[in-house]
Amino acid sequence: MKKIPVKILTVLMICALIAVLAIFGYQFKDAIHIRHIVRSHEKDAPIQKSAQMPAAVQQIMIGSLCNNHDNALATLKNIKAAGYDSIELNDFMIHKTSLSVKLMTQFAGMPIGNGGSLDWHRLIKESGLHVISLHSDLGSLEKNPETVAAEARSFGTDTVVITGMYQFDYSSQEDVETLAKRLNAAGKVLAGKGIRLLYHNHNCELQRVSRNETAYDILIEKTDPAFVNFEFDSYWMTEGGANVPAIMQKLGSRMKLWHINDRGCTKSGPYMTPILKENETELGYGNLDLNTLSAIAMQNGVTGVVLETHENWVDHDPIKSFEKSADYIQQTF
Repeated sequence: MKKIPVKILTVLMICALIAVLAIFGYQFKDAIHIRHIVRSHEKDAPIQKSAQMPAAVQQIMIGSLCNNHDNALATLKNIKAAGYDSIELNDFMIHKTSLSVKLMTQFAGMPIGNGGSLDWHRLIKESGLHVISLHSDLGSLEKNPETVAAEARSFGTDTVVITGMYQFDYSSQEDVETLAKRLNAAGKVLAGKGIRLLYHNHNCELQRVSRNETAYDILIEKTDPAFVNFEFDSYWMTEGGANVPAIMQKLGSRMKLWHINDRGCTKSGPYMTPILKENETELGYGNLDLNTLSAIAMQNGVTGVVLETHENWVDHDPIKSFEKSADYIQQTF
């Protein structure tokens, strides 16, 4: 076997050392940044009155802040103080997660932090928050429905949400109809355990399976309301160019939870051509007609609202962002 020249080996070792130092340096810098955000909110701020309707923050919004128990608890208490009474948990964020998933969510702009190593039952209890629902995936439900149902019950919630399908062809009518059958079957099993199943959309469901129907139309029409209902995300449907009020009216009382956020440009002025890129922003500070959507949601008996933004927070601070959005939720609901 041919030996690697000493010079090449030395260079490789130096490169590896630099890479390790860079990773640890980034983690150290990130930890300082997180602690700065959390400390900046350590004040005796008055606790805001909760909205009349259950209102929650999606866990993905605080993933980067949950690098240890103290920071996670302080963040949850800020959610409570801002006037929210609940949090929506993700099963992949409350269990230890593989490095590949962490990297994938990081690159997608949704860092999940180190929450998988924390005791979320203890955190929820100490924070005084409720759990409005638990996000899971269809594969886990089909394989271990009792495990998923038991975990939801352990957090005091009767709602499990499927967050769409990955590597799935939403342009195939046959595939989408098969998905509807799978959802019906999973929902029926959960219903027998006292758990309701909701489907959460993104914008891929707007793919047309025929000239007159989208994948989302099929999922609404082919699922049984006794076993499958919906957590509607109006941001993604707006981003996909859909007639959002019409979809909400079509869902009617099957829209049980509403993922609410706004959409606008968060860039600092001056505003001029070329066309600005819009993204998620705090409620009431974008261009979505939230008042119309809120009226439809309440008219159709939605049972809770869940705030979710991934990035572009005011001052790059998710706590400031959900505090700012809380004003709209308290005034509206």
